[in-house]
Amino acid sequence: MSLTTRAAVVETGGAPFTLSDVTLDEPGPREAVVRMVATGLCHTDLGVASGGLPFPLPGVLGHEGAGVVEAVGSAVTGVAPGDHVVLSFTSCGDCRNCDGGHPAYCATWLPLNLIGGRRADGTSTLSRDGEPLGGHFFGQSSFAERALVDERSLVKVDPDVPLESVAPLGCGVQTGVGAVWNVLKPVTGATIVVLGAGAVGLSAVMAAALTPATTIVAVDRLGERLALAKELGATHTVDAGEQDLGEALAAITGGRGADGVVETTGNVSVLRQGVDALGARGTLVVVGAPPFGTEVSLDVNGLLGGKRVVGLTLGDAETQSFIPALVRLVKEGRLPLHRLISTYPFTDIDQAVRDMGSGKAIKPVLTF
Repeated sequence: MSLTTRAAVVETGGAPFTLSDVTLDEPGPREAVVRMVATGLCHTDLGVASGGLPFPLPGVLGHEGAGVVEAVGSAVTGVAPGDHVVLSFTSCGDCRNCDGGHPAYCATWLPLNLIGGRRADGTSTLSRDGEPLGGHFFGQSSFAERALVDERSLVKVDPDVPLESVAPLGCGVQTGVGAVWNVLKPVTGATIVVLGAGAVGLSAVMAAALTPATTIVAVDRLGERLALAKELGATHTVDAGEQDLGEALAAITGGRGADGVVETTGNVSVLRQGVDALGARGTLVVVGAPPFGTEVSLDVNGLLGGKRVVGLTLGDAETQSFIPALVRLVKEGRLPLHRLISTYPFTDIDQAVRDMGSGKAIKPVLTF
């Protein structure tokens, strides 16, 4: 049976979120209905809401959900009603990258998660007054009291961990952590530089602090973010508003350059500086996403020392193993994610958006 629930709807690009009653379609064989307990607010949500991506509007966004399973489709085997779940991205499960343990690079990732607004078969998961809405965002559309979720978006987690403390694991946190653990893989004594101390960047700092890296540099323009980065494991900080980034990193590394750089800002000028700051055989991971079509110029000869520039989606994580491991680290206090989170009632979503835009909140989490 279909179900009516309250959701935050974006009517047109650039419009605010408005609370509205919407109807969830009946769960398909590999879908579940989840009662939302919390959901993180991510810059990707704001980018889509602004009209920056061709997602069908009006629609319901949200892709860092956490909640309790209420009902499951006939073919769902991984979760059951009553299970606590974190929601992440979806994938087809059949293509070469999915089979190889890299579902973030699924052959159908873009339409299934970011721009399609529908199931793979073209049917809608959400409607209002009989008219289809854009939904199925990251297989979940979790800006709602209840969500119709793809089985491959569901990750069963420890019920003893408060869901509002782990909702951001579905996107931002696993992206920052995965950049360090799954791509850079720091060796003993490595130098890691994180450009941007937002939620993704600070997650990368925390991840680097759990590796053999001995020099961890956080770069930002906000002093309070840099102070927090030091508390979370950064050994050095650089205020890019007051110091020349290249000179500062050369001084910290003794002129050797960085072994790994995580670029989270989406600013191509910062990305270029990060590439220039790499040492021989160093790797820069591109996480921040500027508008589609944005290009960056690089010194080709500067790359010949074995430098690598690698793009990244969602930490290149296999969610069914990665997210439960992160939940355990949160539970044990080794990944102090609570230092990033500010909670807001779901009805205050627009205030959360404003606070995120102003920098007042690092990672807003909406609670239901």
